[in-house]
Amino acid sequence: MLKKQTLFGRDPVAYLFLLPWLIGFCTITLIPILSSLYLSFTSYDLMSDVQWKGLDNFAKMLTDDHRFVQSLGVTLKYVFIGVPLEIAFALLLAMALNKGIAGMSVYRTVYYVPSLFGGSVAIAILWRQVFGNEGVFNRLLGLFGIEGTSWIGEPSTALYTLIVLKVWQFGSPMIIFLAGLRQIPGEMYEAASIDGAGAFSRFFRITVPMLTPIIFFNVVMQFISSFQAFTPAFIISNGSGGPIDSTLFYTLYLYEQGFVNFKMGYASAMAWFLLFMIASMTALLFLSAKKWVNYDR
Repeated sequence: MLKKQTLFGRDPVAYLFLLPWLIGFCTITLIPILSSLYLSFTSYDLMSDVQWKGLDNFAKMLTDDHRFVQSLGVTLKYVFIGVPLEIAFALLLAMALNKGIAGMSVYRTVYYVPSLFGGSVAIAILWRQVFGNEGVFNRLLGLFGIEGTSWIGEPSTALYTLIVLKVWQFGSPMIIFLAGLRQIPGEMYEAASIDGAGAFSRFFRITVPMLTPIIFFNVVMQFISSFQAFTPAFIISNGSGGPIDSTLFYTLYLYEQGFVNFKMGYASAMAWFLLFMIASMTALLFLSAKKWVNYDR
């Protein structure tokens, strides 16, 4: 016999268990999101009353704020250089670790460790010491008679030290690639070898096509996380985005506007522009997936 349908479904008791999550979602997530959306159309500095400005924040952002353009350019450069390098490096390491070598589980754990600490303040401070004027990197160069410089203090190289840090955090995509490689039948490689296919041919004709869903997932996740990068640039540049705004990430400039200059309306507008940018990039990736992602195995 069918149970009587109620306003809350067949089992209203389930909503009692969901109630703590619903309360938390509304008070901690939904209400702040809606408040931020409202503030993005206003001028608000935490001290005075909220003043409605309409689209003025967005107009200023796109037409009259050169540091906004600089932060956007720095972030795009970081994303479009760092993500492909990280994905490629993670895939190469995953293929190397997929071999049946004694003690390989230990190597996998060691290689994954950087992803656990890569976004921490301690690692950012360590990175500043490594690439400083008298850091470890310059000492290594000194062994070969090369005079180094303060890599984080030079506008032309500071961003690339952060990109290297980004690539160093390859653990998460590497683990996912390892899981994907384990799903590829070994018979396919054996058949290709019998037919005379070399290592490069097997890689591009078997490994890459079979891993396209995994590659797509890793690319999407790393794109989203890279646009939100904040801690490394904040620590290495002492919160200024220097030298000469060469490490002024979008999130760092947003933080500066909101929590240093107290321009909460402008910071909220920047946050929503970031959301739009990430959503647009993700949508483009999904549209492009129809051309190169193969889900048939």
